[in-house]
Amino acid sequence: MMKSFKEIEDHVLAKLKAELPKDLYYHGLHHTLDVLRSAQMIGKDEKISDVEMNLLKVAVLYHDSGFTKVYRNHEEVGCDMARAELPGFGFSKQDIEIICGMIMATKIPQKPTTQLEKIIADADLEYLGTENFDKVGRTLYEEIRLYLDVESERQWNIIQMNFLKNHQYFTAFCKKNREAEKQKHLKEIIRIVESYD
Repeated sequence: MMKSFKEIEDHVLAKLKAELPKDLYYHGLHHTLDVLRSAQMIGKDEKISDVEMNLLKVAVLYHDSGFTKVYRNHEEVGCDMARAELPGFGFSKQDIEIICGMIMATKIPQKPTTQLEKIIADADLEYLGTENFDKVGRTLYEEIRLYLDVESERQWNIIQMNFLKNHQYFTAFCKKNREAEKQKHLKEIIRIVESYD
């Protein structure tokens, strides 16, 4: 018998709260909660079923859980955690593989194939097309300075510029409501990068 979403949510959020490194300024607990809100909003717009919504929400809870153990390739570790824990919550092997497909769809570069994978991919990076872009981007910059080889704001802006040029939204909701704003942010970053020369 499958346990309620609330039980899984309480379990995973407690684990993230206790075990995520405190210097994950971007990938902290707040990010998982933001993605959960976005995924539900996009999922409703996509008119997915209640069963699919449940799988989507569980995938969101686990999509960054691997950060409790590693920084690079955290998606694979998150899948391992989901495979280890979800049978105890009554999930079938088939459902767990759908959930793992969604977790892996958030890996950069994103290559979602199913509708649910497209929703979680867009929910994970929805901020790129919102007015929170600068604020959220700042937290990511602070985090990757600690974890990856990014030393300067110049280097970071070039990374952001290239990332935005290559990024695409997959759902109708984000294409309609986020793409134009994202293009504005890209123009601004191109302007900043060109000012370095």
